[in-house]
Amino acid sequence: MSFSYKSNDNVVQSIDTEDNFPISFEKIETAAKQAMSKSAFSYIASGAGGEETAKKNTDAFKNYSIVPRLLNDVSNLNTSITMFGHTYPTPLLLAPVGVLKLADEQGDLAVARAAAKYDVPYIQSTVSSYSIEDVAQATSGSSKWFQLYWCNHEEISFNMVKRAEEAGYEAIVLTIDTITLGYREKDLHHRFSPLALGYGQGNFESDREFLSSLSEINSHTILQGIIDNINYPALNWKHVKKLKESTSLPIILKGVLHPEDALQAIEYGIDGVIVSNHGGRQLDGVISSIDALPDIVKVVDSQVPVLFDSGIRRGIDAIKALALGADAVLIGRPYVYSLAVGGEEGVEQFLANFLQDLQTSMMLSGVKNVKELCQLNMVGV
Repeated sequence: MSFSYKSNDNVVQSIDTEDNFPISFEKIETAAKQAMSKSAFSYIASGAGGEETAKKNTDAFKNYSIVPRLLNDVSNLNTSITMFGHTYPTPLLLAPVGVLKLADEQGDLAVARAAAKYDVPYIQSTVSSYSIEDVAQATSGSSKWFQLYWCNHEEISFNMVKRAEEAGYEAIVLTIDTITLGYREKDLHHRFSPLALGYGQGNFESDREFLSSLSEINSHTILQGIIDNINYPALNWKHVKKLKESTSLPIILKGVLHPEDALQAIEYGIDGVIVSNHGGRQLDGVISSIDALPDIVKVVDSQVPVLFDSGIRRGIDAIKALALGADAVLIGRPYVYSLAVGGEEGVEQFLANFLQDLQTSMMLSGVKNVKELCQLNMVGV
């Protein structure tokens, strides 16, 4: 299996996915940097402000060490988990990332198809390049969740949720840490906005409620309408309650870092929380996700699933998050870089490698299923 990509210096590079596809995260990232324009790569790779949080997300994993239990029979490994009435073969999900056409023309379609091959749920972004219906048609029968940015015109939010429900999506992920766009210095330096270039309009330009909210329909009003809708500082718990009442699908809040917010989510009947700081892309100087995880797991006390996002780069990172009590983990930048390097085949190869790393790390930790991971001793600095 081989493919080619054009680097940012317009030199066509060839990669064989069996022999030469980058294995380590660092090499995948380097290959993506070569394959993408400087501004596009910077948009995906960078964090908010001085990127303290983005760096902390990965560095903080080094502060946690597994104490393995040996001489256990791990010959019958079971990586499956059950959440929200569904059984998934692994504890992995692909995190919602918008404007994926920046990395590859097939964008969300390519990622969703690669995820479907390994039965990994794909969480589609509100600002995806293709619509809910496009992705559903391309990956019929696979597990998909929909990530919602609450809209200023709330009927747009309700309609997108309805569309996801009708398309067979299994859950709604409401992102609560993006009421306005973070201060991203590198994007400002490059004067770069993927939305302005039309990369994240798939769901909006196909939504009747959104289109009816415009005074007229053209490229300018569509862009301005999207910007006006997804910047919504008024988002609060009343909206969460309305969303919960509007659908039968599970509602998961993404962006929870404070234990009290997790407890309040349970009080409002939310079905799960995702511990996340948006990969360090929103507010700089906040706690790393892995450091926030233990306290949230403690207060939630198994009342709802606790998922983890921000900083996962290798299988051992997933093991650490699961051992600290996460029920599942989300992967973000690594699959986007893989998409940039090799399209759909690149994402497939990345998932194959990551799953092998995860399974090997589980066995060497002395556990045969995901539930046993939380029984491992963890040493923290």
